Amino acid sequence: MNQFTATASGRLDKILANQLDVSRNQIEKLIKDGLVSVNSKTITKTSFKVEEDDEIAYAFKEAEKREVAPVDFDVEVIYEDEYLLVVNKPAGLVVHPAPSVKEPTLVDWLIQKGISLSTISGEERYGIVHRIDKETTGALVVAKNNKVHEALSLQLQDKSMGRYYLALIDHPLKENTVVDKPIGRNPKNRLKMDVVPNGRNAKTAFVKLLTSQHNVELIAAKLFTGRTHQIRVHLNTLGRHILGDDLYGFKSKRDKISRVNLHAYLLYLVHPVSGERMEFVAPLFDDMKMYLSKNFDQGEVDEKIDPRTLGDLFNYL
Repeated sequence: MNQFTATASGRLDKILANQLDVSRNQIEKLIKDGLVSVNSKTITKTSFKVEEDDEIAYAFKEAEKREVAPVDFDVEVIYEDEYLLVVNKPAGLVVHPAPSVKEPTLVDWLIQKGISLSTISGEERYGIVHRIDKETTGALVVAKNNKVHEALSLQLQDKSMGRYYLALIDHPLKENTVVDKPIGRNPKNRLKMDVVPNGRNAKTAFVKLLTSQHNVELIAAKLFTGRTHQIRVHLNTLGRHILGDDLYGFKSKRDKISRVNLHAYLLYLVHPVSGERMEFVAPLFDDMKMYLSKNFDQGEVDEKIDPRTLGDLFNYL
């Protein structure tokens, strides 16, 4: 069992969600499965009132075996040790199974590879600490056991783990900027997220890198939170859209630009066991690489996206 002391009063599900940084649905399942106790008493009611200094304990059920969809693709591994794995996720690959997902996922690939995975996020999300949208590419870390998963989740909260993204947008930003606006489900379109009054807090920094002669701009983005579609939604509030992102307003035919040109380029974290600060660079995929080489000066691109200096660009925001 894992234990912690409540530092404030409130609903059990909310306090656990803050502590573990996983979805409310996963927390609800944990409680209803009888895997949570308060002051040594098992609680199965999500709304149970926790008082400050209460001792909360929780455990994770081993994931049940399930039928894995046939996997006929491979994924580039950037780094692997006995505790974690960093992959370069390709476009079109869903990270984990869901009722609406029929095709094989990254989790299916991991299972087929026989990689030991954490079960903290439930049977469908083996190992997955943070998600990337289906069409987005780039660096994604996978935990091989629950202790590592929990440590990395806490790093997401305290910002010692983070990501820098690269994106191509349809019109240059006026200036480097930070968008700090809450995000929730769009009330009129369930496929979309939007800035909504009662949404979850969301903060993104954007930095201008290079502009092409066609007015397309290469930008970098830093996430301070990890909401669904966060970069895309926050750009939309600025009247800007990522190439290929027709869900949020980019005007183009899919035969010209087949996917959202957003790439998780650099991932940094502190190794949960060794304590070493680590950085991982996910090479760009051919479609974005080709667009950049055709429309920008390659030397300038290489200079601007140099992993050694990219993070410094955000220091003045």
